[in-house]
Amino acid sequence: MSENVVEVVRHRLDAGQSRFTVQAFAEGLFSSFGHNPVIAISDFEGEVEYVPGTLEGGRVRMTIQAGALAVTDDVKEKDRLEIERMMRDDVLEVSNYPEIVFESTSVTASRVAEGRYRARVIGDLTLHGVTQRNIWISAEVTTSENNLRAQGEFPLKQTDYKIKPVSVAGGTLKVKNELKFKFDIMASKQ
Repeated sequence: MSENVVEVVRHRLDAGQSRFTVQAFAEGLFSSFGHNPVIAISDFEGEVEYVPGTLEGGRVRMTIQAGALAVTDDVKEKDRLEIERMMRDDVLEVSNYPEIVFESTSVTASRVAEGRYRARVIGDLTLHGVTQRNIWISAEVTTSENNLRAQGEFPLKQTDYKIKPVSVAGGTLKVKNELKFKFDIMASKQ
């Protein structure tokens, strides 16, 4: 009696070929004078594993270096440096919480076409020393023999991670609690 062995393929995330951003939105009396900064998430690593022909039962793990987040907007150098300093020191406290980690607990997918899927990834996100469970992320996933590409977006509330949204000028300009993440992640077969 022979056992069916299911082959799992592993792909390593490729930060250099990926685009992953988070956008904050200004609110308050002077929000029209503020801007909605886009922050690049470019220093990350991780892997995806799944059974070819389906993403069901797949697994995703990603570790982001919080101190490497950088403003990508076309803003004055002085403003960019101040936003990055506040983000690292006051918001993320990267000296205490240097890594942001996502680990899936469930991956479900429906096949759209050959090598194309609509996927839902549920997992645990650890940010600022707080782990939120059952975070849902939807993605369009394309697979080929050697590559995987996942595209999508998801919201996140800073207060869920004990982060107080930034406020300046006596509260007349502040960042909204909800942030918007967008990703176009590439991964290559190991």
